[in-house]
Amino acid sequence: MRFSSFRPAASIQRLALAVGLLSFALTHAAAAPAASATESNHSFAVVVYNVENLHDVDGIALYDEFKGDKYTPAHLAVKIANIATVLSKVDKGVGPAIAAFNEIELDQTPDSTVKDYDQWLASVSGTTAKALLAQSPLPPELAGLPVEAWLLKACVDAGVTGYHVVVTDEKPREGAAVRNVLFTRFPVTATRTLPVESARAIIEATLEVDGHPLTVFVNHWKSMRGKEPADTEPARRQNAGVLRARLDELLKADANADILITGDLNSSYNHKQINRNLGGPSAINDVLGSQGNELAIRGKQRDLYNLWFELPSDQRTSEVFENKWGTLINLIVSRGLYDQNGVQYVDNSFAVLKIPGLNMDALGRPIAFSRGKVPYGFSDHFPIYARFRTVDTNAKDQWMPLARPSETETGPDTLVKAEVSSTSLFANALKPDALPAGADIRNGTYDGKIFLIEEPCYVNDKGHVKTKVGGLEYDVFSHNKELRATLRDRARTEPKLRFYGELGQFKGNWQFIVHDKDWLK
Repeated sequence: MRFSSFRPAASIQRLALAVGLLSFALTHAAAAPAASATESNHSFAVVVYNVENLHDVDGIALYDEFKGDKYTPAHLAVKIANIATVLSKVDKGVGPAIAAFNEIELDQTPDSTVKDYDQWLASVSGTTAKALLAQSPLPPELAGLPVEAWLLKACVDAGVTGYHVVVTDEKPREGAAVRNVLFTRFPVTATRTLPVESARAIIEATLEVDGHPLTVFVNHWKSMRGKEPADTEPARRQNAGVLRARLDELLKADANADILITGDLNSSYNHKQINRNLGGPSAINDVLGSQGNELAIRGKQRDLYNLWFELPSDQRTSEVFENKWGTLINLIVSRGLYDQNGVQYVDNSFAVLKIPGLNMDALGRPIAFSRGKVPYGFSDHFPIYARFRTVDTNAKDQWMPLARPSETETGPDTLVKAEVSSTSLFANALKPDALPAGADIRNGTYDGKIFLIEEPCYVNDKGHVKTKVGGLEYDVFSHNKELRATLRDRARTEPKLRFYGELGQFKGNWQFIVHDKDWLK
């Protein structure tokens, strides 16, 4: 089912902290809260996931890395299977009832559409996405399929079924490579596309949840990448202003409307506190009105609450940039989700879906997708998660009880450093010579593992440190500028370097990442 435009519908500072947070997430994901006398039995999950540039395989793309041999059907097969696997960890394999996605390709070949997703799924029900993508050559009618159809099929293959698909009605345009997409099991009664400047159009979808309306917005605001926050904040203010204006219309009609704001806002929940020189108001905190006083939304001055405040401040972590954790992925709720009517938030159910051995590496960080010869990984963002339920008391003047409500409107004025204790990592480090005979560390099973390397290193003409393991070349890299300089100096003067490195790929090149100075011995 396809919907577009408006119409009635046909820190982790310790690895243990990461594991503890995951345990919290999966406890809530696996079991719905017990129903009280005032609520129905319908509890459901919502996941928000920036899937990091999920593209189709027709080779027609705005980004060069998704053309030709750099991005093949094999890459797509691995990535959609991995995303579907993450979703399947919610609700004992059933998956979330609502999944909001960012960075789904805005199809550059719009004639290759799927008008009826249910019909298309039925036509390929006898096989899997992996098998379809293994055909060589891939039939043109499959190569050009919009990538949300492939993701939908991968979900079905993983047992995560029953979704309607909502997409924006954007057309391919200069500089627009990706868009937002919504999967939902609930009937869709209306949709709207909200165009914004310099960013992806916002999805507005009205869902019918046990007879109650729930409005979901899926956002992906202007990026900060490569620039100072103040340089791009005006665009995010405009993006936030479009959303805020639409919220005001809905809340004027019903001050207790049930509304979810989801997506990558390219703004941390405490954006105003950590960026003091924005040259004006912050998009997320001032223009939109996202804040952390959970009790305040019962009044008339605050109508939105950011669920990041449900977690201790050192556990507010969804992606890493320059060795600091960010919270660019957001899930913000309206006051109506706290009253005793319609859809209601399940108190303290918010969590980050970090899954050891799956989408989280040895350092507790997200395993980004690699388009190397052996594709692996998920996304450079962790998904976030929360539970909701329906209540039938029809009491908009009564509020749900809260345990440990957050009463601060703001967050800390720093980001959580992405630090991890090295002791346990080093104790379990792998040595290439000690692996089973014939083991190939590039086969996808060793990605994100920590290795102890003792080999000669050299510096190439681009200033990159290189080494060889098993006759194959690897970059030796650090995100720390000073440590990179130390690696270069020692590689030029010492016959061998002894270091711990995390195995991975960057733009198809294999590398060992040396994360801190104590990783270099």
